[in-house]
Amino acid sequence: MYYSLEKQIVSQMRKAGRGVLVFAESFLMYGNAPAIRKALERLVKTGELVRVATGIYVLPKQDGIIGQILPGIEDIAKAIAKRDRARIIPTGVSALNRLGLSPQVPLNVVYLTDGAARKIKIGTRTITFKKTAPKNLSAIGEISSLVIEKKVTLEDIKKIQQLLRKEKKDRLKHDINLAPTWIREVIKPIINEGGNETQTTRTMARVKRNKPDKHI
Repeated sequence: MYYSLEKQIVSQMRKAGRGVLVFAESFLMYGNAPAIRKALERLVKTGELVRVATGIYVLPKQDGIIGQILPGIEDIAKAIAKRDRARIIPTGVSALNRLGLSPQVPLNVVYLTDGAARKIKIGTRTITFKKTAPKNLSAIGEISSLVIEKKVTLEDIKKIQQLLRKEKKDRLKHDINLAPTWIREVIKPIINEGGNETQTTRTMARVKRNKPDKHI
């Protein structure tokens, strides 16, 4: 019975594909929760599966040189959000790192979410989901959504504009309505004319007048 259960679990994970994160509850059609848990424990012990966090497993990809390739923190966070049907946006140092504005890779990765607040241990790192109002997650641009909630220095504005030029204009037009005043001043030149050097200089001057302290 146990061998059959384990075989069914592995078969389902192979169908999903190597590197795809799967949750323990995904196997409840094969047996009750305690039986599934024990089967997964045995599969982890034999090395067929890897447990990346409590209740989250993966059939790891294999590389001839480096061996097992496991999903990253961002992959895990996105998988949890997909399961919970929640929206997430990285914040703090995580967002600055994603934008290329900070070389620091945080051990504690923080996401704003409209799902449940929780903290998940991933080896020596943690993923923290912080509850926020749905309106704070309404941005649709991959880059602009990172920018809107962030604190940056005046020196970062040019780099932000370079990044925003990669965003689709229709997404910028949507997200500008959700942004603080200073971010609107950064986005406007990109929408209107692509953000030339003169406009960037004027934007920085306006922002500096509105926000005299170093961090915005």
